[in-house]
Amino acid sequence: MEHVECLIIGGGPAGYTAAIYASRAALNPVLLEGNEPGGQLTTTTVVENYPGFPGGIDANQLMAGMREQAVMLGADIRRGVVTSVDFDARPFVVTVDSETEMTADAVIIATGATARYLGLPSELKYRGMGVSACATCDGFFYRKKDVAVVGGGDTACEEASYLSGLCRKVYMIVRRDELRASKAMQERVFNSPNIEILWNCNTREVLGDENGVTGARLVRKDGEVFDIDVDGFFLAIGHHPASELFSRWIKTDGNGYILTDGVSSRTNVEGVFAAGDVQDPYYRQAINAAASGCRAALDAEKFLKK
Repeated sequence: MEHVECLIIGGGPAGYTAAIYASRAALNPVLLEGNEPGGQLTTTTVVENYPGFPGGIDANQLMAGMREQAVMLGADIRRGVVTSVDFDARPFVVTVDSETEMTADAVIIATGATARYLGLPSELKYRGMGVSACATCDGFFYRKKDVAVVGGGDTACEEASYLSGLCRKVYMIVRRDELRASKAMQERVFNSPNIEILWNCNTREVLGDENGVTGARLVRKDGEVFDIDVDGFFLAIGHHPASELFSRWIKTDGNGYILTDGVSSRTNVEGVFAAGDVQDPYYRQAINAAASGCRAALDAEKFLKK
């Protein structure tokens, strides 16, 4: 059975940054990328808000650069899906692809979170071509254009408010006759003249052509079907952190986000650390994930050398 000093689970900005710092600390890290090398960021196109790239950078190129940097510093990066763990054992036991067991003195969980989508084939077809789950990431591309936001909670109101400062018109597609958001967020939406709420509506189809999204086909609760013309279609119906595999041992909040100790990356299990979107229900930005990967590697270094 292979033994490693520091095992990193997940290959997004948090995992790759943790691998960079762990390599420089001579922890000989092994990183398992899982099914989605590069993480959720690779579902978008150009990243314009990552510091150091004044002209923007292709998301896949950014992730490839982080990965290459980790490898050059000595990280052992492998394709592999962690299918089970045992955090009662010391060292920890991790099973990869349901067949290969490894042991590790420290584990950094950087498995990320995935945005919830409606499950429409057209939504998948135009993902990255007008369909997005991050207004902060992609709203810039829709300046002075019309967009739609799906959802009625705090996140949807926040996304709509943010987009209202960039876009000509923002439609909120709300399936009920009221918003679930806090009163403060509701007031912000109601006081934005270029936000129009479409009550009691569900999305039947995202419309588009070879250039991307051109609109959305909606259906009201009373059966009325109608189309709206938009260039961007934003989902704001929540995220799902990839933490189930660890839930027997690791404490999470009510939505499954891993709980860490204060500003550190420490979980309730000594020697297990969490970084990135799997423990961040608030910001969900690549730069924040990278910063938390740095913290996790530094915390792991302190733990291993203690």
